[in-house]
Amino acid sequence: MSAMGLLDGFADGSLSPVDAMKAVLDRVDAVNPIVNAIFELRAEEAMAAARASEVRWLAKAPSGALDGLPVTVKDSIALAGWPYWRGTRGRIGTTSKDDAPPAARLKEAGAIIFGKTTMPDYGLLPSGLSSAHGTTRNPWNFSMNTGGSSSGAAAAVASGMGPASIGSDLAGSVRLPAAHCGIFGMKPSGGVVPHSPPSSTRVAGPLTRTVADAVLMLSVLSKPDKETGASGGSLPGVIPAADVQGMRIGLLIGKGFGDEVEAGVANPILRAADLLRDAGAVVIEASDPVKTDLRGHLETVFAVKAAMERDELPRSARSETLEYISSVCDAGDAVSAKRYVEAMEGIERAKAVYRDSLSGFDLVISPVMPVTGFPAEALGARQDSPLHHLSYTALTNQLGWPAASIFCGFAPDGLPVGLQITGKNGKDVDVLALAAWYERARGFEAGFPYPMNDLGDKLNVKLISNS
Repeated sequence: MSAMGLLDGFADGSLSPVDAMKAVLDRVDAVNPIVNAIFELRAEEAMAAARASEVRWLAKAPSGALDGLPVTVKDSIALAGWPYWRGTRGRIGTTSKDDAPPAARLKEAGAIIFGKTTMPDYGLLPSGLSSAHGTTRNPWNFSMNTGGSSSGAAAAVASGMGPASIGSDLAGSVRLPAAHCGIFGMKPSGGVVPHSPPSSTRVAGPLTRTVADAVLMLSVLSKPDKETGASGGSLPGVIPAADVQGMRIGLLIGKGFGDEVEAGVANPILRAADLLRDAGAVVIEASDPVKTDLRGHLETVFAVKAAMERDELPRSARSETLEYISSVCDAGDAVSAKRYVEAMEGIERAKAVYRDSLSGFDLVISPVMPVTGFPAEALGARQDSPLHHLSYTALTNQLGWPAASIFCGFAPDGLPVGLQITGKNGKDVDVLALAAWYERARGFEAGFPYPMNDLGDKLNVKLISNS
């Protein structure tokens, strides 16, 4: 069930938080050993919280907008007393002393955080590979990747292990796994959701199966945070579907760098554009907004970030990570100040061109990524350049713009395809409103990758060990 459906049931007494939590935990028992989305599960604590929530709902006195709702959070979101490994073996055993703002807001609203989800090392891979957690697998095809870095969050929601999870996004880390797994993911504008440590490019956002659920989650996550002093964006809890008549929509298929879009990805995006035209929107194909190849600049900046994060570890633990991540950190250590400034200036030039090129549109639609997917054990669509397929997602983080990924159909290989909806800074409501319109207009749902009550032969597969 959706988050909204569960909460409505709690409110009218037709559902109990206890039964809901038990059903979610049963699903985790059945599916997680294969999908490997949740690495820390606290079932007894969750059931105790559900029983307390049930008492409050029976008394018509819920503690907040999410009272009793089962939710997971990504490994990189600090949660007091819980593991905080950030996906890397060198941090195993580390726990958080405090709650990050997203976790604090969930607790205040009464949500039951019952598990933490997997992610790749330092969150610096668009893949479900992790030296700490092993391989997280796509629920639609266990041999395929979930994307990253909110890999476990997306896989958990897509496979029915709870209606919602919270991830974070530095260059596509919410939208990419949402696209891989056929669910909804939202990267809000910078500053809308308070988070820590503070960042101008990394933001926290929800992964859900419906737009309305994401709106509800964002209305909670976007509240001010007293600890950090962040004001947040205070988004509403309900956002009606947009009236697209006369709306100017940019259609972005080429970006000027990166791989060509596969036909299996492009075709569902073009069908979405046709739906908008039929409803009266003015859809115009945008010319390539970025004329230079940004991958080198982005890789330089991310390598320095990786090296800085590795420096937080004791020297004895710094090699305890994926071999590729070690090489990235080594490359970051070798970056000169001049090269770093050159990379940042190159990104700034690209941002200016991108902003100007798309200034005439209300919103922009595009693929989330140019490929449908890649093997579960792969670092990315290209092993030699894992960030190669981030050409549609990375710049929105640099600009601070909001962007969402919504399921828009299946490619011929059976994998989901994500439609990205992007707006200018602060236009989060507009992005969500168009997503709500498209969700209704598309006329189909992703459903679940296998029956909820009869997993059958789908789960009877031989898999590579995650050890």
